[in-house]
Amino acid sequence: MLINKQTNGDELTIALDGRLDTTTAPQLEAEVISSLDGVKKFVLDMNKLVYVSSAGLRVLLKAQKIMNKQGSMVIRNVKDEIKEIFEVTGFDELLTIE
Repeated sequence: MLINKQTNGDELTIALDGRLDTTTAPQLEAEVISSLDGVKKFVLDMNKLVYVSSAGLRVLLKAQKIMNKQGSMVIRNVKDEIKEIFEVTGFDELLTIE
Protein backbone atom coordinates (compact mmCIF):
# COMPACT_ATOMS: atom_id res chain seq x y z
CA MET A 1 0.00 0.00 0.00
CA LEU A 2 1.18 3.50 -0.82
CA ILE A 3 0.57 6.37 1.59
CA ASN A 4 0.62 9.93 0.23
CA LYS A 5 0.60 12.61 2.93
CA GLN A 6 -0.14 16.34 2.47
CA THR A 7 -0.28 18.99 5.15
CA ASN A 8 -1.99 22.37 4.78
CA GLY A 9 -1.76 24.34 8.02
CA ASP A 10 -3.56 22.29 10.67
CA GLU A 11 -5.20 20.01 8.07
CA LEU A 12 -3.68 16.65 7.17
CA THR A 13 -4.73 14.60 4.15
CA ILE A 14 -3.58 11.03 3.72
CA ALA A 15 -4.36 9.29 0.43
CA LEU A 16 -4.24 5.49 0.39
CA ASP A 17 -3.44 3.38 -2.66
CA GLY A 18 -3.76 -0.41 -2.53
CA ARG A 19 -4.94 -2.72 0.24
CA LEU A 20 -5.35 -1.87 3.92
CA ASP A 21 -4.96 -5.27 5.58
CA THR A 22 -3.01 -7.05 8.30
CA THR A 23 0.23 -6.51 6.39
CA THR A 24 -0.19 -2.77 5.74
CA ALA A 25 -2.27 -1.65 8.75
CA PRO A 26 0.78 -1.28 11.04
CA GLN A 27 2.42 1.00 8.46
CA LEU A 28 -0.67 3.25 8.30
CA GLU A 29 -1.07 3.23 12.07
CA ALA A 30 2.54 4.37 12.59
CA GLU A 31 2.12 7.09 9.96
CA VAL A 32 -1.15 8.35 11.45
CA ILE A 33 0.03 8.31 15.07
CA SER A 34 3.21 10.22 14.20
CA SER A 35 1.36 12.77 12.07
CA LEU A 36 -1.77 13.77 14.03
CA ASP A 37 -0.12 15.98 16.64
CA GLY A 38 -1.55 19.49 16.19
CA VAL A 39 -3.92 18.44 13.40
CA LYS A 40 -7.45 19.90 13.61
CA LYS A 41 -8.85 18.24 10.48
CA PHE A 42 -7.78 14.82 9.25
CA VAL A 43 -8.91 13.75 5.77
CA LEU A 44 -8.45 10.18 4.63
CA ASP A 45 -8.76 9.85 0.85
CA MET A 46 -9.69 6.31 -0.18
CA ASN A 47 -10.00 6.93 -3.92
CA LYS A 48 -7.36 4.30 -4.75
CA LEU A 49 -8.00 1.95 -1.83
CA VAL A 50 -9.30 -1.40 -3.08
CA TYR A 51 -9.71 -3.38 0.16
CA VAL A 52 -9.89 -2.90 3.93
CA SER A 53 -9.69 -5.70 6.52
CA SER A 54 -10.55 -5.75 10.22
CA ALA A 55 -6.96 -4.71 10.97
CA GLY A 56 -7.48 -1.65 8.78
CA LEU A 57 -10.79 -0.87 10.47
CA ARG A 58 -9.02 -0.92 13.83
CA VAL A 59 -6.56 1.72 12.61
CA LEU A 60 -9.44 3.89 11.37
CA LEU A 61 -11.19 3.59 14.72
CA LYS A 62 -8.01 4.54 16.58
CA ALA A 63 -7.53 7.60 14.35
CA GLN A 64 -11.17 8.59 14.88
CA LYS A 65 -10.77 8.39 18.67
CA ILE A 66 -7.69 10.63 18.53
CA MET A 67 -9.41 13.15 16.28
CA ASN A 68 -12.55 13.22 18.45
CA LYS A 69 -10.36 14.85 21.12
CA GLN A 70 -8.63 17.42 18.91
CA GLY A 71 -10.72 18.08 15.81
CA SER A 72 -12.48 16.15 13.08
CA MET A 73 -11.86 13.26 10.73
CA VAL A 74 -13.44 12.81 7.30
CA ILE A 75 -13.19 9.89 4.92
CA ARG A 76 -13.55 10.76 1.23
CA ASN A 77 -13.85 8.98 -2.12
CA VAL A 78 -14.93 5.61 -0.72
CA LYS A 79 -15.56 2.95 -3.35
CA ASP A 80 -18.77 0.93 -3.15
CA GLU A 81 -16.96 -2.26 -2.07
CA ILE A 82 -15.41 -0.49 0.92
CA LYS A 83 -18.61 1.41 1.68
CA GLU A 84 -20.32 -1.98 1.96
CA ILE A 85 -17.69 -3.14 4.50
CA PHE A 86 -18.33 0.02 6.54
CA GLU A 87 -22.09 -0.63 6.45
CA VAL A 88 -21.87 -4.32 7.40
CA THR A 89 -19.54 -3.57 10.33
CA GLY A 90 -21.45 -0.48 11.49
CA PHE A 91 -18.45 1.76 10.86
CA ASP A 92 -20.63 3.97 8.68
CA GLU A 93 -22.24 5.09 11.97
CA LEU A 94 -18.87 5.81 13.63
CA LEU A 95 -17.05 7.58 10.79
CA THR A 96 -17.85 10.69 8.78
CA ILE A 97 -17.91 9.53 5.17
CA GLU A 98 -18.26 12.02 2.32
